[in-house]
Amino acid sequence: MSESLKKQAINGVIWSSIERFSVQGIQFLIMIIMARLLSPSDYGLVGMLTVFIAIAQSLIDSGFSQALIRKQDRTETDNSTVFYFNIGVGICIYLLFYLIAPYVSWFYDVPELTTIMRVVSLGVIFNSFSVVQRALLTIKIDFKTQAKASLIAAILSGVTGITMAYKGFGVWAIVTQQLVNLGLNTSLLWVFAGWRPKGRFSKKSFHELFNFGSKLLISGILDTLYRNIYLITIGKLFTASKLGYYTRAQQFSDFPSSNLTGVLQRVTYPILCKIQNDKDKLAQAYRKFLRVSAFLIFPLMVGLSAVAEPFILLLLKEQWHFAAIILQIICFAAMWYPIHAINLNLLQVEGRSDLFLQLEIIKKILGVSILIISIPLGLIGMCYGQIASSLIALIINTYYTGKLINVGFTRQMKDLTPTLVLVLTMWGIIYFGILPLSENNVIRLTAGIITGIIYYIGAAWMFKFPELKELLSIMKKNKL
Repeated sequence: MSESLKKQAINGVIWSSIERFSVQGIQFLIMIIMARLLSPSDYGLVGMLTVFIAIAQSLIDSGFSQALIRKQDRTETDNSTVFYFNIGVGICIYLLFYLIAPYVSWFYDVPELTTIMRVVSLGVIFNSFSVVQRALLTIKIDFKTQAKASLIAAILSGVTGITMAYKGFGVWAIVTQQLVNLGLNTSLLWVFAGWRPKGRFSKKSFHELFNFGSKLLISGILDTLYRNIYLITIGKLFTASKLGYYTRAQQFSDFPSSNLTGVLQRVTYPILCKIQNDKDKLAQAYRKFLRVSAFLIFPLMVGLSAVAEPFILLLLKEQWHFAAIILQIICFAAMWYPIHAINLNLLQVEGRSDLFLQLEIIKKILGVSILIISIPLGLIGMCYGQIASSLIALIINTYYTGKLINVGFTRQMKDLTPTLVLVLTMWGIIYFGILPLSENNVIRLTAGIITGIIYYIGAAWMFKFPELKELLSIMKKNKL
């Protein structure tokens, strides 16, 4: 990778990380405060609608963001075409959700969901106005601007949500917080990005972009349905409280895994696109991204699993204890998300959205099969099933990577095994050696975190992990 491209990647990671983790950090604190004021069933009610909002976002984007980023000769006509299409889709989806809300309520046997769905779905329209702005800023690897918009929106919406929760508005505190966040974020992107639609809707441009993006659209919908099928199943088969426990555990596991995945996906995609024609350089950069990603995300997820119990009990009180058991398990599934994302990014870089779609279909069929098998085992059994699904997906995702740049499953596992061994050893030391020493959750959590950090960094230094050297070099050059 050239020095200029490497600098772009580093700056992109830094600012994308600031955006993701500052915003999510604020939202994380807000969620903790609101969870102490609200009940698991309040979060369960919103969790029942998560799949619909997530599918709507996939439809609004339609893969056009990735198509715009990948296209090297994009024009204002391309940008405007995507913008107008998104607005139309957003309005149509909202009207559809408004009409089907009573049927969703009937499915879950929760009458109040009708009104909640009709209100929370307004966020779909808000999102449709900002897709192009985000894509253009991503093309420039300008995550600093996105960070400002997201952070301001998160703080103001958080204050609104906490105030409403404190005053006893229940589930409506969560709904209002989400809508205020989306509305402010979109408005600020319009102000900060400075882009306005300057062209007309072009059928030629639409077909060109949609030819690539349509496969990603279908893949995105399949992935969204699959990622939320657990919410649908739990909401239907269990109580709203059980769904509330699961959604809180999922949010805690998503904080490090999904945010780092998002950072890496957003940064690696435009960077790899720029070297897509040099296979050797592409393979070299790709392997480095994988190793550094695992070195960062594996200890975070495995460490979170190890300290899940004192972590949940300390932050959310005893009423959320069941969420700790779920969190401890699903962290081992979520730790692989960044590796999945980088593998799938390569297929997009190579323009193989057809292979991307094929893989998604195969993985989802296998994943749903595992879910069906695990349902009789209860909620905990379903969580263990997620680990199996994640590992099978890893094998499938790496198949075409091996075909395209000769970096398949065996080579990737060889690269990642040292880090994997290190984090599993760390988990054992914390869980079996540190946590049983005290019953005080503050001491257990603090001792577990400190021990994990010292062991992981110390062992990586002792065994001369190249990933640690790479990160220290980046920190030194950027004076972090």
